[in-house]
Amino acid sequence: MTAREPQTRDRFSAETEPFRRELLAHCYRMTGSASDAEDLVQETYLRAWRSYAGFEGRASIRSWLYKIATNVCLRALQPRRIRVLPSGLQGPYDGPDRAPRLVPPGEVSWLEPLPDAWITPPADDPAAVVIARESVRLALIASLQHLPARQRAILLLREVLTFSAAETAEILGTTTAAVKSGLQRARARLEELGPEPTELLAPTDPRARALLDGYIAAFERSDAGLLEEVLRADATLEATPFRDWQSGRATCLHVLRAYVLGAPGDWRMIPTTANGQPAAVVYHRATDGVLRADGAVVLEPTAGGVSRVIKFHDPAVVPAFGFPDVL
Repeated sequence: MTAREPQTRDRFSAETEPFRRELLAHCYRMTGSASDAEDLVQETYLRAWRSYAGFEGRASIRSWLYKIATNVCLRALQPRRIRVLPSGLQGPYDGPDRAPRLVPPGEVSWLEPLPDAWITPPADDPAAVVIARESVRLALIASLQHLPARQRAILLLREVLTFSAAETAEILGTTTAAVKSGLQRARARLEELGPEPTELLAPTDPRARALLDGYIAAFERSDAGLLEEVLRADATLEATPFRDWQSGRATCLHVLRAYVLGAPGDWRMIPTTANGQPAAVVYHRATDGVLRADGAVVLEPTAGGVSRVIKFHDPAVVPAFGFPDVL
């Protein structure tokens, strides 16, 4: 190590670290995976450090980092299947009564939730908090995954990160005309994919917290009546890694009563936030009586009740939110 290298490292860290959280959000929007996003940000910083000596300041540090991160994501996405939710596979199940069907391991790549704590900017910048929250909502992330990767990058760089068409072209190594054309196609495709926009309550809204508390209490007490009060009449229910999902409060309640709720005390949930939405990490009581990590649930709260429930049935999700494997 040369005498100057520690100074260079300190300068590199001071200039680049302020962008780590937003780069993580960007990689998550690109991939739909929190764990992949972590790895891709690490690779971004490694590549940035290796080429830092040649950085001549013709672009800002921020756009330089986004160029590296975006291209790292595009390379990583080339051999991979898109990540989806059950509702991205087929319509809601309306056949004869049966337990929801599991998808065999490895057949589908599932979307992952993103803990808000990973990306939330400092609280003294409320506008940035709102943008960060709204740009990672699950409905948007799920729709983005159906765009070709370069179109996805163009849309995110232009409309979420507000880079100019010229800056976006430079980041992607293409022309301004190609950026404008790609953005137009991406917008059109999102309109085809996207459901009607729903006015979601912010996680900090007392009404949203009341709905989350009601949902948690319903599970912990095995109280389907309380669930009925929480869910909207047109609510949907889906859970990875299950193929079937449900639409309509009556159908959702039937599935939860018949196959999920169990007895009082079987479930324990701890409130948190994910994807800019109210959420909870979930524990289930095993046959030995121990409460073990089961996954996370994310709600879409509206003024009329919860419109959508998405459960990520994966014990590995719980430590990502900073909670233990066993209570």
